[in-house]
Amino acid sequence: MSSPTNKKSSNFGRRLALTFVLLAWVAAVGLIAANRQNILDWWKLRQYRPPAAVSALASQDTMNAYGRKIFYVNHPSIEAKTAFAASCPKNGGEQTIVLGCYHPGESGIFLLSVNDQRLDGVEQVTAAHEMLHGAYERLSGPDRKRVDAMLLDYYNHDLHDQRILNTIAAYKRSEPHDVVNEMHSVFGTEVAQLPPGLETYYRRYFTNRAQIAAFAAQYQAEFTSREDALAQDDARLSALKTQIDQDESDLQIKQNEIDVRQNQLLAQKNSGDVNGYNAGVPGYNNLVDAYNIEVQTVKDLVNQYNQLVVARNAVALQENQLVKALSTDVAPIRH
Repeated sequence: MSSPTNKKSSNFGRRLALTFVLLAWVAAVGLIAANRQNILDWWKLRQYRPPAAVSALASQDTMNAYGRKIFYVNHPSIEAKTAFAASCPKNGGEQTIVLGCYHPGESGIFLLSVNDQRLDGVEQVTAAHEMLHGAYERLSGPDRKRVDAMLLDYYNHDLHDQRILNTIAAYKRSEPHDVVNEMHSVFGTEVAQLPPGLETYYRRYFTNRAQIAAFAAQYQAEFTSREDALAQDDARLSALKTQIDQDESDLQIKQNEIDVRQNQLLAQKNSGDVNGYNAGVPGYNNLVDAYNIEVQTVKDLVNQYNQLVVARNAVALQENQLVKALSTDVAPIRH
């Protein structure tokens, strides 16, 4: 039979052991809560091996370890048009020069496969843009508030690129509740130089963010250069058309005057007015010579116009090819 002292000692020991178990359990729960995101990341990445093309995009975008993790936990998929159209209806609502979408809750990143070498860079910019949507979603409340303030300050005071301004305006119309989120992705991938605070912030994800902005400028230039060329050609064609119309109108006036002079000369000749006829011939010949010179000038202008139309249409065809390469429209499947 145990003594009272032994019973007290035994009860104390059990209570102490229980306390240690509870403390250990609380500590474990706290540790799990504190590392919840890392645990989820580990779970999603435990058997994931990025395809070579996906890994190449991460390298080309200079994603650091954290940037790659955010990218990879979304199991990025580079898809042909039919699959992409299903994964990203209406391009996921994107209004900028990217062709991809991010599904909230880290449910996937999808990128359109673009094979036209003139558009090298579009996949890289899209990959970084969509990864930054995932990064923005992970920001804590205080951190997001600080980042939002920097983004809005830049937008309100230092952003002067009209294309980017137009892009943000489009997002304000299509996604008014996610505009700052889109600024976070657009500024981080398409603006070459940002204020020091934002540059420091984006180093969380990239070692050389300028490389991504260079990709954006590279393939955007494929469009802007052709748009500029078309605008110049159209302006020149308009000027040529105006000149041709004016010269043809002037030729008609000269033709009428020649017809009048010719009739006068014929009348003088038929009436036997030899002196009047001979006096009028030099002036008539001068009119004909001037007319013929102007006719040749018009012919030259018309040839120039036609050649420019051919060149202009070739540029337009190139632009249409680029647009088609980036279009997510697919032909319907025939049953």
